[in-house]
Amino acid sequence: MARRDLESGGGVTKNNRSAEENYSAPESSHVYDSETHWTSWLVPMFVVANIAVFVITMYINNCPRNNIRFQGRCVARFLGRFSFQPMQENPLLGPSSSTLTKMGALRWDNVVNRHQGWRLVTCIWLHAGVIHLLANMLSLVFIGIRLEQQFGFIKIGIIYLVSGFGGSVLSSLFIRDHISVGASGALFGLLGAMLSELITNWTIYSNKAMALITLLVIIVINLGIGILPHVDNFAHIGGFLVGLLLGFILLPRPQFGWLEQRRLPAGVQMKSKYKTHQYVLGVVSLILLIAGLSTALVMLFRGEKGYDHCHWCRYLTCVPTSKWECSNDS
Repeated sequence: MARRDLESGGGVTKNNRSAEENYSAPESSHVYDSETHWTSWLVPMFVVANIAVFVITMYINNCPRNNIRFQGRCVARFLGRFSFQPMQENPLLGPSSSTLTKMGALRWDNVVNRHQGWRLVTCIWLHAGVIHLLANMLSLVFIGIRLEQQFGFIKIGIIYLVSGFGGSVLSSLFIRDHISVGASGALFGLLGAMLSELITNWTIYSNKAMALITLLVIIVINLGIGILPHVDNFAHIGGFLVGLLLGFILLPRPQFGWLEQRRLPAGVQMKSKYKTHQYVLGVVSLILLIAGLSTALVMLFRGEKGYDHCHWCRYLTCVPTSKWECSNDS
């Protein structure tokens, strides 16, 4: 599920596959029996849209015609103009950095100095290669379909899109010299929403501890993968935080027995639909979400660097070791 951070000059792009590719949502039994069970159609549409955008990107890329700057032959030349860039340039089996930039990849200079704020959204639908695309789409299917079946397409669609946007904003605050593409910010938003949904609806679950531990392990593993080079962990973190807050706002379930109370005779005192802590968490999360996104956007378009306010944050996206070096923007 890793968001790809590519060198804008068209250099080598490396891939670190996430354990999320094999993810399946934790099966935590609960005592709540909702009257509504949704049919998932939006998540499959998102998958189709991502694949379609990738095909269009490869068509525009046209490696056999445009592969001039790099040595090496296009990969899978039998695909014609859909063949991939040389492995030296893009080992993920995908287009060039210049093509991704043309298609709407996230790049700080374009967003801030050229007033192309739309890149904060378009980058969510682009992928660096077939491997990147498959990993993210498998994760989206495993996570998103179940959530949409439980909560409906409107809520899950909002969480997916706003989380992806939030991840792009945080990424732009810290990464200036590289382009970034991928849906993983939105996917981490779904993970964050799963966590907040579990917390706010804690009382209805019967296997709480195991569900929480399983979900936390999955989140930690995927965020941990983000500290490897050439992975945009800021998009992951931003998407996760936005999704976490949106989960508290959009995903609280009515307390147990409330649905049955609606059938009682008029005049009988009824319980509140939601518990007090659900209201409190929802209101606080809404305030934090609005304040956080507003502050981040103001900082971004004023040209401020995230590292000027958080020097240690560079270790959130890459930790240097004897095996590799980090190229964080200073």
